[in-house]
Amino acid sequence: MKAARAARMPRAQGTTTRATTRLVSGTSNAKSSVAASTLLHPLSPSSTASLPRKALSAPLSKLPLSSVLRSLLILSVSSSPLLLKPCIFALSRLAHPRSALWDVSKNPLLNMLVKHTIYKQFNAGENKAEVQRSIENIKSLGCRGVLLGYAREVLVGENQETTRDEKAALAEIQMWLDGTLRTVDMAQEGDFVALKFTGMGTDALSLLQKQAAPTEFMDASIQKVCDLAISRRVRLLVDAEEQAVQPGIEAWIMKYQKYCNSQTPGRAIFYGTYQAYLRSTGETLARHLETARQEGYTLGVKLVRGAYMKTEPRQLIWAEKEDTDRCYDGVVEALLTRKYNSMLQRPSKDTPVELPPVNVIIATHNRESVRKAHAIRVQQAAKGEDYGVDLSYAQLQGMADEVSLELLQGFESAEADVGMTPASAPNVFKLLTWGSVQECMGFLLRRAVENTEAVGRTKDSQIAMIDELKRRCRNIFGGSN
Repeated sequence: MKAARAARMPRAQGTTTRATTRLVSGTSNAKSSVAASTLLHPLSPSSTASLPRKALSAPLSKLPLSSVLRSLLILSVSSSPLLLKPCIFALSRLAHPRSALWDVSKNPLLNMLVKHTIYKQFNAGENKAEVQRSIENIKSLGCRGVLLGYAREVLVGENQETTRDEKAALAEIQMWLDGTLRTVDMAQEGDFVALKFTGMGTDALSLLQKQAAPTEFMDASIQKVCDLAISRRVRLLVDAEEQAVQPGIEAWIMKYQKYCNSQTPGRAIFYGTYQAYLRSTGETLARHLETARQEGYTLGVKLVRGAYMKTEPRQLIWAEKEDTDRCYDGVVEALLTRKYNSMLQRPSKDTPVELPPVNVIIATHNRESVRKAHAIRVQQAAKGEDYGVDLSYAQLQGMADEVSLELLQGFESAEADVGMTPASAPNVFKLLTWGSVQECMGFLLRRAVENTEAVGRTKDSQIAMIDELKRRCRNIFGGSN
């Protein structure tokens, strides 16, 4: 039982008053301290009296009613262990259909049902017009942009025994290249495009498992994507995957970080993903930071908790969920203050105390981690400190909307007090995947499987949607807000 709880995708949990105070204290500006505390507990009774009127509105009020109702339906299923299991079974049949009846590409009624429910909740669309519309809808909520990914991927163990020739292998890479270039073309300036190297097919998967270099054609394809992204001022990030391929992925990431980020001094175009539930995360990140320092470019870091609980060797993961939380928050603190600490330690005694330049994406649905990170930024703004760390926050489309929108609203309530400006508003992004309904079924199945480890956190989102629906009903029938 102890091991089963270990790296469970963490739900937002309350922190003690002492921990909260430690993060935001140390400033002589009374208004700043109040504002920072408000960001940690934005609607607590002790803080609402001093907030401007606009700060008291519900964060989820920005969502259209259709989104609230669809989210409530899907979250109700996701937060119920009884309903989630048959849902996962159905999604597994859809992702790996054995007959035309279960194939969403061949069954138009099933396609329509899936597309207008779970697909629409988590995915951007099937073509450029639908994707662009989804991006505009997200930006209309106040988000800075999106992390957009192409759904095609190859999983470890999938189709690797099939006899294939060189022509088929090249066709797989070309398909990945075409889809990725279309994705970069769909993204707007400042957006991110998520890459999966395994999407290049079984040859790429084999090379990554062996920790071998990409082939000449793979290398040329990846560089073509990098060149287009740089020209369009779109950023690239590579998702973390299973440990069977992750060391190989990291080697490729560092190769293309140097290629891209060396061309944009002070700014990361290419990012890698680090999973806090792995015991080795601090050591790996410290090593990569020093490589970037020595080679003279800014490291791009996306930090997540982790998504491959059911397939990873157990000894590689922290023993308890709380250990994962401490790792995540400790690494974030080190990155934002650009100082090594107990969780992100110097690789050697000769390493400078200050971290080299770094750009960071905090990708989590954990409310407390988001609040702690933003409190550090508020404190830095109050002191007039500038550590030069470009920071973004990211949550999945269709999940943790209350966290994303609370962060935006928290900024609105605090900016006048701490001297922050619209230019320094939190960079909130939503993660979107695009592709045909059939192409996205694997992605949707993985989201459902992840929720078996996060029923509690999903329940929090469900409650937030219920409260928002109640608030709207009270408004309609003349009740109080």
